[in-house]
Formats: sequence, C-alpha cells, structure tokens
Amino acid sequence: MKKHHTIIIAGAGGIAEAVGLLLMEWSEVAPTLFIGDRTHSKAKKVAHWIQEGTTKSGFIQDFHLAENGLTDEMKAILLQGDIILDCLPGSQAPRIAQFAKDFNLHYANLTEYVVETEEIITLAKEAKTGFILQTGLAPGYINLLANGLFQQFCIDYEVDKVDKLEFKVGALTNHAVAPHYYGFTWSPVGVATEYLEETIVLRDFKKTTLPSLSERTTIIIDGIAYEEDLTSGGAADLPDALLGKVRSLDYKTLRHPGHYAWIQEQVANLEHTTDAIKGLQEKMEAIIPHIEDDKIILYAAVEGKDATGILRRREIAKCILPQKVGKHQLRAIQTTTAAPLAQAAQLLLETPLIGVVLQSQIDPIQFLNGNYILNVYGKI
Repeated sequence: MKKHHTIIIAGAGGIAEAVGLLLMEWSEVAPTLFIGDRTHSKAKKVAHWIQEGTTKSGFIQDFHLAENGLTDEMKAILLQGDIILDCLPGSQAPRIAQFAKDFNLHYANLTEYVVETEEIITLAKEAKTGFILQTGLAPGYINLLANGLFQQFCIDYEVDKVDKLEFKVGALTNHAVAPHYYGFTWSPVGVATEYLEETIVLRDFKKTTLPSLSERTTIIIDGIAYEEDLTSGGAADLPDALLGKVRSLDYKTLRHPGHYAWIQEQVANLEHTTDAIKGLQEKMEAIIPHIEDDKIILYAAVEGKDATGILRRREIAKCILPQKVGKHQLRAIQTTTAAPLAQAAQLLLETPLIGVVLQSQIDPIQFLNGNYILNVYGKI
C-alpha cells in the first residue's frame, strides 16, 4: 500500500494470518488491521501472531465477528474500514459482501464456490465500491497467468483464437504414502467440494459443464510426473470471457500419482449418501493427515497455430516453497493465496474500480507485476 488504509480481515485461519502479515511487512505504508472471527479467541491469537511477526509498526486489533446479526462493535469497526478481505468459508461470502455494500467498503474474497459468487455479483450490481471476487491462488493468480499467456500468444502470433488453454495447480506435500498419496495442506471441505461439484469448461469453443474427476491424465512438470484431473471452481470466469476464442479450456488440479484412484474408490461408496461432500470429507479426514511442509506446483499453457499455420505452444511452470515473511515462516499455500488477495486490496484501494471485478477483467501484466505478487511468485 502506498497510502494508509484501514483493512478489515474476516476470518482467523491460515490465510487470514498470512494476508495480515504480508500487508504489514510489504506495504510501503503499514495499514491499520482489524481481525474478526466468530471465535474471538482465535481472532485475538491471530492479531497477536501478526504483531509478534512483523518488523513494522502498525495498529492491529481483534474483534468478535458475530455469526449472525450486527453488533455495536462490528458496526463501529465497519464504519472505520476501507475494505473487507473475506477469508471465511465460501458459504459466508454473501453475508460479508453485504456488509461491504451496506457500509460502503471495498470487498475481496477467495472462494471458488460458484453459487455464492453469482449471489455476490447480483447484490453488488449497484455498489459504489469495488468487489474483486475469487482472487486467491486457484481461482485467482492462475487465471491471470493463463489469461496473460493467452493475450500475449495472440499478439505475438497474430491470431485471435487458439486451440487449448490449460491451467493447473497442486497444493502438495513433498512426500506421499499409500493408499491416499496425499496430505492436507488446506481446507478438507474445500478439497471435497472441488472433487464433487461440476466444473465449467470450454469444448469446441462452447461453454459446458463436466463432472469433476472425469478427465484424468498424467503430466510431467520439470521432470516430475503428476496426475491431473478436472475440479470445480478454478476456471473462475475465463470460460465466459474467452467464449468463442479458445477451442478447449479447463482448470485441473495436480496430485501425486495414485491419489485420484483412491478418491474414486471413496466416491463410489458414497452413491446413497445424502450429503456427498460431507461424506467424502469425513472419509478423507479419517485417514489423511494434515502436513505443514508443503509446496505449490502451478502450470499454464496455450497452444494453437500461428498466422502462418505452424502449431505453437507456450508454457509457464512454477514451484513455490514455504517462505519467511517478517519473523514467521509461512507455508506455500499461505503465501500463494494471500499475496493475490493483498494485491487485489491494493488494486481496489488505489485505483477507481467500482462494482464487481472478475478475474478476466483485471490487467494481467499490472497485477502479476505487483509488489505482493512478485515477492511470492517472482517474475513471469
């Protein structure tokens, strides 16, 4: 941030603490932070953790974010704020977005949930502030990387259509054991949701939906073999933005080989379950451990013929490892998710954006070269 701003962070999980620390450490002018959670003790703990971890001076205050309604304390804080950064579960997003609209605040969130995103698009139509949606890692950074790759390909090769636009992300552990070949590095309910909800893709230049986990293949990135498969939410609004311009477009999640076969077995046993997402989450949590040591693998590629008819392909791949920020070591999933959220906050606070801003509407070059992004992802 180049100026002082008052930023409200809703939630007190791993991404909330990370974005708070990034904003304190990497802003030119340290912001005022309010950290709110339904469990006040968690918000207090995160506020203290950020204060202990930053090398900068700035005001950080915790508060109780009531699960329902609006308390006097919440109202007083919302009246002071410039923006809300929503780090709560996706199901809460419309409620927090409504607060932003009611109190004339900017708003940015992380959720890949499609229904909730559409609800916010509707409620923010008449807003006088900006709402950047789905601005984490996937959806988020990976969509801007893919869109930027597509745009540059078209310019360089003098075309306006391509055959393929692929983008993939894996939040992975360094080691994986049988039978699941996985370790949780982020929300189990988020993993279960992306495995079971339908995914939006482009096929033959047209938008359509496909079942998640229905197109498993192997990909080799930097000499290492991963499995990839369709999962929901990661495409953001690119299927709409690039309709008619890309023959085949999809988002896939990367996993260690063997994981998807195990998941397929678990899903097959959920056929008569009323809440499949909860059922899969419980099956996974019963056997899959949470692991702190993580890495993020991401990959984007565009393929098509140039103006002379020669088939071309461009690829970008990155491996992001845990990183020290201030006095704390952050996991890779924390920095890669929090950095785009912090960059979105700066974009909203320091440019005249109003209304809903989707991933395809953000200038990829400007965003991907932002201070918070470069500190985590490096240059393209």
